[in-house]
Amino acid sequence: MHHLGATRSSLKPDHLLQTPDTFVRIPLPQSPGVEFVVHAGPQIGARFTQMTAEFAPQGVLGSATAQRFIYVLEGELELTIKEQHHVLGPGGFAYIPQEAQYRVVATAQSRAAVIEKPYVPVAGVPSPAVVVGEESKVNSVPLMGDVALRVRSLIPDCDSYDLAVNTMTYDPGAALSMVEIHVMEHGLLMLEGGGIYRLGDCWYPVQAGDFIWMAAYCPQWFGALGKSPAKYLIYKDWRRHPLGTLQ
Repeated sequence: MHHLGATRSSLKPDHLLQTPDTFVRIPLPQSPGVEFVVHAGPQIGARFTQMTAEFAPQGVLGSATAQRFIYVLEGELELTIKEQHHVLGPGGFAYIPQEAQYRVVATAQSRAAVIEKPYVPVAGVPSPAVVVGEESKVNSVPLMGDVALRVRSLIPDCDSYDLAVNTMTYDPGAALSMVEIHVMEHGLLMLEGGGIYRLGDCWYPVQAGDFIWMAAYCPQWFGALGKSPAKYLIYKDWRRHPLGTLQ
């Protein structure tokens, strides 16, 4: 018996809060030594996939048919791409274009957020390039001038990229200045701290380790609570016309 079936997890038509007590791990093809928690995918209406990959030492991340973003949560991954070798520790990240050939291997027990999305090309726009970096070395920018709420953009903001991945850090008591309702959908992984998230007409306590999916036009708002900063990794689709065919 597990807490008489109690959980903070909740699934609604326009959002999902998934807490670690409800995570189920599965294997996926061509990924020996890796288990996956699939947080979001087409089965709930998402147009992207977000997973947590849990690597045993020497675990290998299989290839994907879509562009991929990897953010290391703990441990160490080795990425080999275009004859270049990169070592990604906690906070290290990589964007890998859809047609790229590469290899990802864990040197130790590791965890990483993995986001995948089919790329939407635009006529006359150059294809995206590989991006490798460390989150701590990316400049943070106050959101709408609020120095208590800081954003780090991990993907170049130009037409070649049809997605954005950021980290957002809130000082205790900081909050979004408005309830947002917009055409983009989100995948969000809480990295540190906690607070209150409004999703639709529901209000949820959230904390490090939780995952949230937000559909397009889901009302959303967050405020940080506690004595330490709250921080999350957030994905959104970006820089493409809603009809998809207007280039």
